[in-house]
Amino acid sequence: MKGFSKAEAKRFLVACKSDPLGLVFAFGLESGMRPEEYLGMKWADLDFDRCTATVQRTLIRSKAKGGGWYFDMPKTARSRRSIPMSESLFNELKSHRAAQRTAMMKLGSEYERHDLVFANEFGRPLDLKNIRTRNFVRILKAADLEGFRVYDLRHSMATLMLSDGINPKVVSERLGHASIVLTLDTYSHVLPDMQKDATVRLGQVLYG
Repeated sequence: MKGFSKAEAKRFLVACKSDPLGLVFAFGLESGMRPEEYLGMKWADLDFDRCTATVQRTLIRSKAKGGGWYFDMPKTARSRRSIPMSESLFNELKSHRAAQRTAMMKLGSEYERHDLVFANEFGRPLDLKNIRTRNFVRILKAADLEGFRVYDLRHSMATLMLSDGINPKVVSERLGHASIVLTLDTYSHVLPDMQKDATVRLGQVLYG
């Protein structure tokens, strides 16, 4: 498990802007969602007035011969959650929606209308294996980053928020963890730095 530093996260987001599917990974980093959650996002799950994304389903790729895909329920009850996102990202989503609608109009009946936020040129779900080996690796190279997995975007969000002093309960809810205990166990490596920062703050309160 690895996570971006603040500087690395910024470089990654800059590199995302030059890739056709960069918005997918920028969304993954900011939301902290599991890949199967954001690849299963539908436009109806996005509230453009409140800038929130609600996890309603997951996209599952069949392991059976011949492949195929289907929607499934979120991993746990807490996985069904509404996540506040930045206005900046939602502005990018607006532009993405407009471009998608234009492509849909051009293809007509050839475009499969699944209402997916992130889809290929024919409206079908993106295949994580394909975009990982092509787009994600290309973005990492452009950002001068190596050794990260797509799932590390989720870990990066959690690590960055915890390191910045965000309440672990808030982070746990954003991740959709079954309990805050799981969050604290998973990111125990961040806790020592949090303790140091908390000690400094306490000292300022008591003696500052």
